Amino acid sequence: MISLSNVQKSFGDVQVLSGVNFHVKEREIFGLLGPSGSGKTTIINILTRQFDADEGEASVAVSPFETGLMLDEDGLYPRLSCLENLDVFRRIYNIPAEKSMEALENVGLADAAKKAVTALSNGMRQRLALARAILHSPKVLFLDEPTSALDPRTTDGIHELICQIRDRGATIFLTTHNMDEAVKLCDRVVLLHKGQIVEQGEPLEICRRHESMKNVADLGNVFIKMTGADLYDQ
Repeated sequence: MISLSNVQKSFGDVQVLSGVNFHVKEREIFGLLGPSGSGKTTIINILTRQFDADEGEASVAVSPFETGLMLDEDGLYPRLSCLENLDVFRRIYNIPAEKSMEALENVGLADAAKKAVTALSNGMRQRLALARAILHSPKVLFLDEPTSALDPRTTDGIHELICQIRDRGATIFLTTHNMDEAVKLCDRVVLLHKGQIVEQGEPLEICRRHESMKNVADLGNVFIKMTGADLYDQ
């Protein structure tokens, strides 16, 4: 469904990605795991056609209108209500009016439909951004650190929504620097460090490949062992 082959990307003299290779299967949750600055967002920008790779090939097996995108910067219109925000994008996609309320119901924001974005909590804003990303029932959903800075209860709610979206048939590409989140959600993960992949596979499989690692709770230790860096480095 998604693939990168020997992708390289530089900004000026700074090389951000160095020969990145991976593929994502249909209807799986795929995690791109690494500290801030490792190149995760650059990969999403290439896959969503916002950047071109300098070298290599990147492909997504659906059209741009069949993808959904949720970035760290939500891009919501603060003076508009939740429903009005979704209606802006509903008109772009030319889909029925009832889809906006349906999306709000799916993320638990139906009661806040008429509430302005400025009156929303951080968690509610995240859920609204997710509602916008799934408004048109995308086949591929890109989520860039969707639970950053959220409290544990709100994070659990977002996780449940992500799993429900996958169960409805979407392929989900998730970036995070949260090892626990990756282990909980992802069928397979890639460990990214300074623009290079240092490991990839099922979380438990990765741990088993390292003799001192016994379970998925040690995935963060695998990363430290291989790179000398902590996943939570900013």
